[in-house]
Parts: sequence; C-alpha cells; structure tokens
Amino acid sequence: MSEKSSNSSGSDEDVDPESGQPVELGGVLSKWTNYIHGWQDRWVVLKNNTLSYYKSEDEREYGCRGSLCLSKAIITPHEFDECRFDISVNDSVWYLRAEDPEHRHQWIDSIELHKAESGYGSESSLRRHGSMLSLTSAASGFSATSTSSFKGHSLPEKLAEMETFRDILCRQVDTLQKYFDGCADGVSKDEFQRDRVVEEDEDDFPTSTRPDGDCLYNNNGSKEKLFPPANPKGMNGIDFKGEAITFKATTAGILSTLSHCIELMVKREDSWQKRLEKELEKRRRVEDAYKSALSELKKKSHYGGPDYEEGPNSLINEDEFFDAVEAALDRQDKIEEQCQSDKVRIPRLTPVPPGDTYSTIGTHRFAEQVEEMVQNHMTYSLQDMGGDANWQLVVEEGEMKVYRREVEENGIVLDPLKATHAVKGVTGHELCHYFWDTDVRNDWETTIENFHVVETLSDNAVIVYQTHKRVWPASQRDVLYLSAIRKILATNESDPDTWLVCNFSVDHDNAQPTNRCVRAKINVAMICQTLVSPPEGNKEISRDNILCKITYVANVNPGGWAPASVLRAVAKREYPKFLKRFTGYVQEKTSRKPILF
Repeated sequence: MSEKSSNSSGSDEDVDPESGQPVELGGVLSKWTNYIHGWQDRWVVLKNNTLSYYKSEDEREYGCRGSLCLSKAIITPHEFDECRFDISVNDSVWYLRAEDPEHRHQWIDSIELHKAESGYGSESSLRRHGSMLSLTSAASGFSATSTSSFKGHSLPEKLAEMETFRDILCRQVDTLQKYFDGCADGVSKDEFQRDRVVEEDEDDFPTSTRPDGDCLYNNNGSKEKLFPPANPKGMNGIDFKGEAITFKATTAGILSTLSHCIELMVKREDSWQKRLEKELEKRRRVEDAYKSALSELKKKSHYGGPDYEEGPNSLINEDEFFDAVEAALDRQDKIEEQCQSDKVRIPRLTPVPPGDTYSTIGTHRFAEQVEEMVQNHMTYSLQDMGGDANWQLVVEEGEMKVYRREVEENGIVLDPLKATHAVKGVTGHELCHYFWDTDVRNDWETTIENFHVVETLSDNAVIVYQTHKRVWPASQRDVLYLSAIRKILATNESDPDTWLVCNFSVDHDNAQPTNRCVRAKINVAMICQTLVSPPEGNKEISRDNILCKITYVANVNPGGWAPASVLRAVAKREYPKFLKRFTGYVQEKTSRKPILF
C-alpha cells in the first residue's frame, strides 16, 4: 500500500505559499466497500475541502466513484485498529485503513487542515472570495450608513454613535437658528426703511402706479424702484423667530425621546444579557447531550459497516446475511486452493500406535464421561435412518449421503447432522487416526484459525482448544472439547471391528470463555468400519480390496443467534466438502504406506 503527497501533513508546509491553500494529498487507502467484498484498495484524493476516491489511480480520468465535503465531516480514529479511521457526514460513513499508523496520522491531519480552511470566515477564505467591506474604507471617514450597516457593534458603541449624531444635529440646529435670526432682523429693518421713504416722498413726487405694482414713475418719465406693496401673505407675514423656536423645540423633543429610548435600552441590556446567558447554558447542555448520544451511537455497529455483528435484532435480512457468509466462504476456499497449490508437503513422521492401545478404557477424570459418549454413539449413531421420517436427505453425491433433522431451541438452530460415506483404499483405523491426531490437523482442516492441546489425559484422549476463522457478519467462534479415539471389538467374528473418534465439549480452568469469541458447544463422532473383499487367487490383500464405511454425526450449538436459513444452508454446503476433503487427504497420505488394520 502506498501513498503520495508532496509533503507531510500537520505542518506549515501543508499550505501552498502562493495560494495559501492546503496542498492536494493523494494515495492508496483500503476502503470498506460492503459486506460481500470487504476491504478494497482505492485511490483517494484530498483536494479543495473534498475527499474523493477512485477505483485506481489510472482510472481518475473516468471520474470519481464517490466524494465527501469535509465542512461538516467527523473524523474518528478507530479505538483498536491503529491503521483505521472513519469519516462520517450525516448518514454517510466511509471506513478507511492506511498502510500503517504514521500514514493514518498524516491523512487525519491533512483532512483536519482542509476542514479548518473550509469555513467562509477563515483567512484563506477571505483571500479567495474577497471581503464585503474594506477596513480602510470603513475607517476613512464618518459614514452613518457604513457604520450602522456593516459593523456589528455592541450597545455601548451604538450609544457612542448616537451621541455623535446628537452633537451633529445640535450644531445644525444652532446654524439654522442663526440663519433664521438673521432673516428676521433683515425683514424688520426693511419694513422700517420703506415706511420712512414713503412718508417723505408722498407729497413731493406724485406718481402713477403701473398695474404690475413693481415700479412707480414720476412726472418726468424717469423710473424709480420702490418696495413692493405690503402683503399679509408675503415674507413680512412669517414669524421667523417663532418658526425657529418651534423647530428647535421639536428637535429637542426628538433628541429627548431618543435619549429616553437609549436609557430604556441600557436598562434592558442587563435583562437581555441574563436571558442570553441562560440560553447559552441550555445550548451547552443540549450540545453535551448530543455529543454524548453521538458517541454512544458510534460505539454501536453501523449498518453494513465492518464492525457489524450478528444478533437477533439485526437490520440485515437473511438473504444478505447468507450472501455475506457465502462470499466469505468462497474467499476462504480460493485462499485454501492457492495455498495447497503453492505448498510443498513435508512428510510427517506420525507413527500410528497399535490398535490395542485404543481398545482400553482410560483412568483419567473424564473416563466415565468418555465411555458414556462412546456407548451412546454406538447405540444411536449407527441406526439406519430409512424408517425415521424426522431425518431429511439433503445431499446425495455418489456414495455420500447427508441427513438433517431440524431442531430449534429458544430460537437457536441445533439441527443434528448425519452423513454416511464409503471410501476405497483406506481402513477405519487410518481414517480415525488422522481425524484424531492434532499433529496433522492443519493439513486437512481449513476452517481453524489456531488451536492447541490444553491437556493430555491419556494416550487416546486429549483436551483441545481451537478458534475458527470468522465468517463475516457472523461472530468468531471458539470450541473447547475432549477428543478421544477408541477401538470397539466386534462381538461376532463375522462383523468388523469399529473405530470411533468422539469430540464433545467440556470445561477447563485453562481455557475460559472470553469476549473475543462466542463459545460453541459440540458433540461430534466419526465411526468407521473396514470391509475387506477376498483377493483373487493367492494374492495378498491390497488397498483395492479395502472399503471403509463412514458414519459421521454432528450436534453443534453455535452459542448465539444466527438466521436459521443461513445456518442450514451453510451446513448443507460445508459438510460434504469437509468429508471429501478429509477422505481425499487420508487416501493421499496412505496410498504408499502399509495397510494398518
């Protein structure tokens, strides 16, 4: 897994010095696709506050397969997986895994940097989009429009502005008052002078008045401009002083009202501040509750996510559950086939003890329980199923037949399974030996992740702990069981001896159940009888004359809920594959060895 970026994340170098923007980051991350395909490598690009992914770097020209805007994204490093981090935006969740913890840290830092630079109020955002109001132009002169419209000042600053406006208005009123006083004085002087001139000239200069009323003419025909006739509606009829006093009183009343309003605002500010503090406290509590609920929600499995676990309240339906299990099993089969083709088998020296060793009853603390299990299997497991209507034939392939009896307890499927088979060229002793011997277990068993012998009870009985590979979305299972191999001597000379391996669950102080796995319970038996056909002439018995009849029974309690249809379908698929795989392995191992009866 590789990742490409021009620098490491989380430093000043992550910002382009020319544009001031976080640099682009691209690389390969593992992305959780769905419950069938699991984790897949994808080419992921972080650019311009957007996280996009492509199927591969070569397919970028065809467009991205998905993208997330990081403005409201929540980045969550995984609690246990040091390489994984999740990105969620509303209901959309991306599960991503980096190559190592260092690369995860690099990606998280870069995403956080892009997210921080995504807001409109950030410094880079102002450089990109431009500010609505230049601070220089706002401070260059006093403008009521710019001050009140663009500046979000507090109430004290607004009061200071009001005082300024009041001073300006007072100066304007004083100026107007002086003008009005000057006009009133000028009118009074003109009226006095006109009255005096008219009185002096009224007797000495008879004149004729023109209709226009603007000029008077003497007897010599010369024109002389005089004051217009008195008009009650003219300028001399306006009381300028009264008007000025009225205007001043009006403006004073306005200013007084404004001052009163300001006083009320000041008084109410304390009340508003207290109410604001209460609302902020309520908001803080709601945000804390929301974060707590969100945290609890994240701890729960997200639908379709890689942390999804089985359960009776599952959102996934049985068809999807089965598809997921079947896809996981197919992947395991392909991996096993590849491993088998690449693996060079190393011959194991596993000497097989003589049969007499396995025909005796042990003296260990589980001896009575083993003997009881052996007797039960010999009594019930070898019974013919032809007359029992409860057993259903579910698989028939050549000599192999698999039967099932449907049983459920408290909603958990506990179907007993029984399979019969006939294999040429091997004996019952050989088959049971390889089924019981833990030294060769990994050579033929493909479902086990690891196992170890907890205690050796005797030469023919051991206690084994094993964990099985997880098949998502089912939880991982482990099993602790006692495995015993026995030889049951025939009571009639004409009947063959019977070899039996029984595995049944027990408890042990050194293998207690854990939270990591669900503890399953088993009761399994492989019962084998060897039939020998007489050779022709005086020839020795060869493997061509040997036929082993196998009866395999399994009672498994999965230890937890899973869809019944899924469990039955998986059992129907896996048990025949297991029998063919195991018997083929034994035939290969014994083909060139002496026959062991």
